[in-house]
Amino acid sequence: MLNGRLPLAEFGSPVVVICADGADPAYVDAAIDHGCMPTLARFQREGAYHLVPAAIPSFTNPNNMTIVTGQPPAGHGISGNYFYDARREAEVMMDHPRFLRCESLFARYSREGRRVAAITAKDKLRTMLATGWRGICFSGELAHETTEQEHGIAGVTRRMGRENPDIYSGRMSDFVMACGVYLVRERLADLLYLSLTDFVQHTHAPGTTEADAFYTALDGRLAELDALGAVILMTADHGMNDKCHPDGTPNIVYLETLLDGAVPGPIRVVLPITDPHVTHHAGLGSFATVHLPPDQVEAAIERLRDDARIDEALPRAEAAAKYELPGDRIGDIVLLSDRGSVFGRAPGAHDLSVLSGSRLRSHGGLHEVTVPFASNRRLLPEVEARAGTLRNADAFPVAMEGLEV
Repeated sequence: MLNGRLPLAEFGSPVVVICADGADPAYVDAAIDHGCMPTLARFQREGAYHLVPAAIPSFTNPNNMTIVTGQPPAGHGISGNYFYDARREAEVMMDHPRFLRCESLFARYSREGRRVAAITAKDKLRTMLATGWRGICFSGELAHETTEQEHGIAGVTRRMGRENPDIYSGRMSDFVMACGVYLVRERLADLLYLSLTDFVQHTHAPGTTEADAFYTALDGRLAELDALGAVILMTADHGMNDKCHPDGTPNIVYLETLLDGAVPGPIRVVLPITDPHVTHHAGLGSFATVHLPPDQVEAAIERLRDDARIDEALPRAEAAAKYELPGDRIGDIVLLSDRGSVFGRAPGAHDLSVLSGSRLRSHGGLHEVTVPFASNRRLLPEVEARAGTLRNADAFPVAMEGLEV
């Protein structure tokens, strides 16, 4: 409870927390200016709307786990989509529950007797989100394969009367939202988490026809949830920026090339944005780590800091303390690029053809850390008073206990 007040769920209102993947405030501002999001505009006037920081790195997996645990990466253990496991001497995906170091808020709320549900766009998140509790949990990506035993609900596509869209489509996020509306309408969940996908944001700039169409659809689903009496809190995992030169070619800082000759090595560059879905970002983001012998760290950092496109080049301990990262799951050096650049390993190491001629838009650094924090209810006065300290990690606590009834 917050200051003796019962959580909103005690009053019978379903609570819906949304992670609008890649919802940079620029997209929201443009959509509202173009008249595409009247519902969210009303939330701004009558409910709550703030800009808050996400966790670093500003990637999908770390921030989804930050939202559902209320902890920074140092607490939950997820330092990226991908990392170098020194004990196994292998680079691995961080998409398995064994990597989690704390339980989710879903487990806590489930023990309290709430009917918890979670729907993700990508299946890579589902197994981690489903850890430690029983309830409805499925992905839009594999909605056609849902079973009662594994997902807590069977026949999702049959119930929805439509097939699940391709993951590389803006329609996937709308499908997830539509499924969320269905669960609320059918009273199948008291507490619901919806995690969308950022394909549109990776491929279209704010204010474009395609981006506005995406946010028009999202706004329509917010209106449906609001009409059903749901308490809504929408935040995001990261923003998005253009990462190209003026001629449209990707602006890539090739780290192996940059360090060649500066240190003898061996060098291992890890790009934690890496995941199975690379079509929209080619595995290129604004956060990277470098593993190398300890006696070479200082010289490597000195060389890296000479490149104006690198905002931060920090040794492991300093980066872990400054950005609340798990020190054993990052490199000897942690790097964050400027607004218009991404990190790569070396020319030829990345298949840029997967971008299909689109401008590279990506995230991961400090310039993509600011995200919306919006609700259809007003913040309690004591929460409003500290609104400047809120993070996306506060989404569930605020949705459950920090909003006016």
